[in-house]
Amino acid sequence: MAKQQDTKKLFEDLSGTGKSIGVLTSGGDAQGMNAAVRAVVRMGIYVGAKVYFIHEGYQGMVDGGDNIEEASWESVSSMLQVGGTVIGSARCKEFRSHEGRLKAAHQLVLRGITNLCVIGGDGSLTGANLFREEWSGLLEELVRQGLIDEEAAQNNSELHIVGMVGSIDNDFCGTDMTIGTDSALHRIIEVVDAIMTTAQSHQRTFVLEVMGRHCGYLALVSALACGADWVLIPEMPPEDGWEEHMCQKLSESRSRGSSRSDRCASRMGVEAVLALLEASDSTPACVVSLCGNQAVRLPLMECVQMTQDVQKSMDEKNFEEAVRLRGRSFENNLNTYKLLSYHKADSKLPNSSFNVAVLNVGAPAAGMNAAVRSAVRVGIKEGHKMFAVNDGFEGFYKGQIKEITWGDVAGWTGQGGSILGTKRTLPAKHLDKIAEQIRIHNINALLVIGGFEAFECLLQLYEARTSHEDFCIPMCVLPATISNNVPGTDLSIGADTSLNAIVETCDRIKQSASGTKRRVFIIETMGGYCGYLASVGGLAAGADTVYIYEEPFNIRDLQSNVEHLTEKMKTGIQRGLVLRNENSNENFTTDFIYQLYSEEGKGVFDCRKNVLGHMQQGGAPSPFDRNFGTKIAAKAIQWISRKLKESYKDGKVFANTEDTACLLGMRRRTMAFQPVVQLKDETDFAHRIPKEQWWLKLRPLMKILAKYKTSYDVSDSGQLEPVTRVRPKKAD
Repeated sequence: MAKQQDTKKLFEDLSGTGKSIGVLTSGGDAQGMNAAVRAVVRMGIYVGAKVYFIHEGYQGMVDGGDNIEEASWESVSSMLQVGGTVIGSARCKEFRSHEGRLKAAHQLVLRGITNLCVIGGDGSLTGANLFREEWSGLLEELVRQGLIDEEAAQNNSELHIVGMVGSIDNDFCGTDMTIGTDSALHRIIEVVDAIMTTAQSHQRTFVLEVMGRHCGYLALVSALACGADWVLIPEMPPEDGWEEHMCQKLSESRSRGSSRSDRCASRMGVEAVLALLEASDSTPACVVSLCGNQAVRLPLMECVQMTQDVQKSMDEKNFEEAVRLRGRSFENNLNTYKLLSYHKADSKLPNSSFNVAVLNVGAPAAGMNAAVRSAVRVGIKEGHKMFAVNDGFEGFYKGQIKEITWGDVAGWTGQGGSILGTKRTLPAKHLDKIAEQIRIHNINALLVIGGFEAFECLLQLYEARTSHEDFCIPMCVLPATISNNVPGTDLSIGADTSLNAIVETCDRIKQSASGTKRRVFIIETMGGYCGYLASVGGLAAGADTVYIYEEPFNIRDLQSNVEHLTEKMKTGIQRGLVLRNENSNENFTTDFIYQLYSEEGKGVFDCRKNVLGHMQQGGAPSPFDRNFGTKIAAKAIQWISRKLKESYKDGKVFANTEDTACLLGMRRRTMAFQPVVQLKDETDFAHRIPKEQWWLKLRPLMKILAKYKTSYDVSDSGQLEPVTRVRPKKAD
């Protein structure tokens, strides 16, 4: 408790009073830039600083005048869902010269701007760092020329720089994903899905070129997400004779019948303002990056140097070094693609003599099919016979089990729902029949893909090992549910697709009121008792309030929220957005909240309500869910292979230890296998949620960006949390 009080006290000391922050976007535009700008403006104003738009990038800084405009809270109210950059971006040759930077310094000093947030590529960020290094010299020169006096130079003696990388190419070292990359992947996958039907109908091959400059990230991840037969990227140039190999592969594939980013930007914008407030004259320029689900700060020039080293390695044809410098995420994607690459039907594979069964449990989640496809193909490459179980454990005890081959899962990556079929049936009442089917089909390992029920199923099978030796086999569960309520993981397959559906729907609903003044929308999301979808969706969509089970509320809170929104409407805000998780409160229903807001808002705003329902569960999986499902399933099968070898003795598999019945989840940046029995203490079984949920710390950010006065624990930021103070890894 003492530590928590200390960190909160430190946040109170980080006042922006008397400080001015300039925010600019530079270089090519990228979707998500506006979300970052909005977050910088609102967080800056929240802490008491003046915030200025610098229009048209560095050109606007050099020219000054109307290009540098003070921002207000209301001036960013409608920009969250807009693509590109509404404050403009331009290439500026003049800023590359000393005279241009001198003009820019003069314009900033005139307005007292000594804190810059630069959103752009590595060139833009490098220019910002040079500007910072020259700052004291530029001020001295301005004094000598009589353009500013000594007092102005003294008052503006330090320039602080924080960068955010805005680039669809994802070619900047030190971050898992740059602003705009996720949206670019969505566009690519939309195109691929659109032409896939023609490819299948006419047995036609399509060659698709994507952007990315010298970085193959977009092409590589798109290839994984759509199950491409071939990919050409700079980091993995084709070997001699590749043309004949590719044509043969495509020919055989045809004969077998094969066929968004705003969320992170808002968090990064808030982190950028905190970094500027904490900066001193000895603080090096930093870049706010995304590592796993954490926004972290890294030394700007170290990241720039590593980015340049990548290109140097590629120029020298040292491609292994280039891949390593790209980072762990890129390397994992490449390794997974190689693992899933096509093999000839007559090619020699190891023969393990093991049989592995795959099944889905619980409600459908986008990305399940990508996970099954990956598991089947990796399992076949490992030498196993793979078996598909239809309709979960209900189908299992009924004997709906059959061998599944490489070609059977062709085209599954982009399919929504569950092709295998999925049921919520738990195995406890059918243990004898399930054990019998395991013996009949000689099943040596189980991979269960599903939500909270899948976790419960594996726990029941593990606990039944004492009475049924047939369950003494390696078993693994992969979390796949839109609710993201499975213990042992920060993210579940399917949650990203559902969030995209929620945000897209919220954007459309808000746009429906573009010709109507002062309207508030009350929207109900799914999620059971877990408020993940409502909270993270609300942060991405710019919600004013989000009601969830994990944060209890009463009638006084509801009244306070209505009054807060009423006051905002009087200051020029035209639309309001309120999200409610379906099980947030049994008495304060969506209808009740709608009626309350309607009554209390009379004369100021009117209300509409929407229940999003099962549209959050359907649709084609997002690039993230396709990629996540593919990678996590491949890792699970490799784990199963190791456990099978370890537990094979005297001609049979016998695995009865805790570490042979695991859940594979993502914790921060790490994929971890955790015994399901050890996760029991972390679980609230009555409400089907983990007892601790990482995303709850994002809720203060949502409230701050909605103009609520609230405390924010800076130990959640990338600077003060020891585990997130990371530096880019250098090659050994």
